[in-house]
Amino acid sequence: MACKTFSLDIPWGGRYMAELSCCKKRGHKRCVLGIWVEYSSIIGRMTTTRRFPTHIALPQDHGSWVFLFSPLVIGLVAGQAWNADTLALVVAALAAFLIRQPLTIAVKVYSKRRHRRDLPPARLWSAIYALIGSASLAWLCSRGHKYLLYLALPAIPVFAWHLYLVSKRAERRQAGVEILATGVLALAAPAAYWVGRGALLPAGWVLWLLVWLQSAASIVYAYLRLEQRRWKEIPPAPQRWLAGRRALAYASFNVAATGLLALAGYLPAGIALPYAVQLIETLWGITHPAVQARPTAIGMRQLAVSTLYTLLFAWGWFAFAPF
Repeated sequence: MACKTFSLDIPWGGRYMAELSCCKKRGHKRCVLGIWVEYSSIIGRMTTTRRFPTHIALPQDHGSWVFLFSPLVIGLVAGQAWNADTLALVVAALAAFLIRQPLTIAVKVYSKRRHRRDLPPARLWSAIYALIGSASLAWLCSRGHKYLLYLALPAIPVFAWHLYLVSKRAERRQAGVEILATGVLALAAPAAYWVGRGALLPAGWVLWLLVWLQSAASIVYAYLRLEQRRWKEIPPAPQRWLAGRRALAYASFNVAATGLLALAGYLPAGIALPYAVQLIETLWGITHPAVQARPTAIGMRQLAVSTLYTLLFAWGWFAFAPF
């Protein structure tokens, strides 16, 4: 396959270097410059396909979506309201979540981990998400929800630390940072609850803590499953339980804490049920190691568990919460 590459300047938010590559293979000619143009000498027509930059505009770690939508759904159900304010909150939260990807790509470009061709679209999508998020937040502030600005403050140092790790090529397998990040995302639960209720109620902080506990247990369990993938064979039972002790401790604590608080009347009755789902899954995962399992299969199973947790929690809170 013979390829020719040309360089030229394009006026897109400044002057950036773009590359035009033309290749010919099997009677087809393909030219690449932001859009893909294909000329087929066989069918005798031209087709043009615009490729959406999913690797820049959307997070590639698909399991992270549940850590945003689970708190949002729980908060919206607990808030018992769906109006323009809650819609604006969902848009603002989604924009804040999505902006992480293009900003991360930009940092990778500056740290020589990505080609500079990714920088213009990264800047573009960062600006789009920032504009959408700012507009939604401005609407919420004009409606009397200025307290939401304080909920955004914890995200700044956590996200800054993440970008620093990205610049040092050290962002992978950072369980502590991921747990802190899910704590920030869990703030979507009290935000949705307060906006729905129209007041700052203490129960919002209870929602935040409960959701964060589940997210932390889920992350620790996911790391256990990924560790099991590297095992060449199923080890003896003592070694399996030793490897899963941290995940088991997180899940057991959640069930015990929520169960005792529910019995004491501080939490809705049956609120421990969704946490029992994660505990049962953890026990199953320890006794059935994911030796040489596909990461996709692990992620899909954990997504199913998190979805079931969200549904059970929302039902339990909506049905039994006195506040």
